[in-house]
Amino acid sequence: MRCRNTVLFVVSLLLVTHLTGHAQTPRVAVTLFDAGNEKLQQGDLDGAIAALTRAIEISSRLGPSTKGKRPLNTSGYSEAGEAEEAVRETTGITVIDPFTAEAYTSRGLARYLKGEMDGAIADWDQAIRIRPRHAVAYLDRGCARHAKGDLSGAIADWDRALQINPRLADAYSNRGGVRQQLDDFDGALRDLDESIRIDPRNAKYYCNRGIAWLVQRNYDRAISDFEKAVDLDPRLALAYEYQDLARMGKADVEPAVADFGRALQSDPGLAKAYMNRGLAQLQQNKDAEAERSFGRAVALAPNLKSEIEERGKVARSEKRDR
Repeated sequence: MRCRNTVLFVVSLLLVTHLTGHAQTPRVAVTLFDAGNEKLQQGDLDGAIAALTRAIEISSRLGPSTKGKRPLNTSGYSEAGEAEEAVRETTGITVIDPFTAEAYTSRGLARYLKGEMDGAIADWDQAIRIRPRHAVAYLDRGCARHAKGDLSGAIADWDRALQINPRLADAYSNRGGVRQQLDDFDGALRDLDESIRIDPRNAKYYCNRGIAWLVQRNYDRAISDFEKAVDLDPRLALAYEYQDLARMGKADVEPAVADFGRALQSDPGLAKAYMNRGLAQLQQNKDAEAERSFGRAVALAPNLKSEIEERGKVARSEKRDR
């Protein structure tokens, strides 16, 4: 199975809503925060970053390092330790409002979605300095660390997020996905089960558990999870794609081809879905249709050409031997 490193990692979009600032938050900073998050929802990442940067500047006081000084107002901090941690800011910005942590968290998400992992991590570092018990910032920073290949750092961040908020289902699902990649199937299954127990209506959690079952070649359980995922979210194209792979693992080819079609209706850009549909069509002796599927895959992702040639050769050889 070629799904080993594919997991639906979840970063928090919880901040893409109106956030009421604390008493000391300038109204214009809250307005910019709301505007930045609206742009984030709309996919205008540069616009989001610009608005959130202004919100950060306005809700902070530009000046020298404040090491050894107390914040101007610590009433908004949920713990005394958070207020003390806030004064350790070393970037030249003196934080006077814990609202600023939320703005950093949102800007980090925009940078993450742009693929700017170092910038995203830097923003989430700042959010955590201001609010050391900010579970969402740890959740999101773990995703960026994973994207940079730092699996142990990602797990450490999700561990911390769960220490702060044991009901953060996204952290369980993300950690379970990485444990599956690290061949810790039992640990992965515990985490993935827990994410579903906390939020049984989240399609991505079922998809991640299905991937874990698929890697274990437990095709029936994988198919069951993928079916539940698409029942909850019919637009989740990857669930269709991996359900197809599970059906192919069971040599249940005809339903697999149909499911690949549904995956491509949901997301026509899934190059590997075209490749896998072509492999299934070869098993059905539909060689001309398979070649068209392979052609679409290569048009979308030219780097798949050698893999398609190799796997197509194996599939044709297996057909001759049957």
